[in-house]
Amino acid sequence: MSYTCYLGGALWPTPEKLQVKIKGKNKTLVLLNEGEVNFLRAPGLTELTVPFDLPMLTGTRSPDYYLGLLERMKTNKETTQFMLVRVAPSGGMLFDTSIKVSVEDYNITEDGKKGLDVAVDVNLKQWRDYGTKTVTVEEPKDESTTPTVTVEKERDASTAPTAKTYTVKAGDSLWAIAAKYYGNGADYNKIFNANTDKISNPNLIYPGQVLTLP
Repeated sequence: MSYTCYLGGALWPTPEKLQVKIKGKNKTLVLLNEGEVNFLRAPGLTELTVPFDLPMLTGTRSPDYYLGLLERMKTNKETTQFMLVRVAPSGGMLFDTSIKVSVEDYNITEDGKKGLDVAVDVNLKQWRDYGTKTVTVEEPKDESTTPTVTVEKERDASTAPTAKTYTVKAGDSLWAIAAKYYGNGADYNKIFNANTDKISNPNLIYPGQVLTLP
């Protein structure tokens, strides 16, 4: 079985292992005459620990490239897609690990026993999109009237702006498309993250693909 790993819109060296922690938020209480009971709650955010070995001389990219990606995502407060693609020896696709994450922290280790290679342990945390609602309380005009509470509804989806699309042409790359529409090729990961249902490798896009431009 072979593995392919993506983070920050880039192809990374395949990690030797992947640790995924699915956190529970259930709470156990002791009730009078009932003993312990367990209150079931929605699960917490999934946490991932990914150890990478970054070759100094034999890799397609230097460790500085990957460490720069981590630094950018951390300092710019960016979220990204972590993907681990599994392929069977027969060539058939197995299940994927694909999750929107934030980079929480990472530890860099240089060990003389491993030569010039650099090891980095990256801790990721699941990202859930969220929003807010506005609550308005109208005070009663007299004591016989109860207060009125109004919750502002979420915007009707029919009024939401329509996402732009782009049809890939021969010779295109995500970097070039991002440079054209965002003014910065380094923003290619925005397009990749919005099209993970169509793109498994940000370095491979094909003429005729219709991409969403967030």
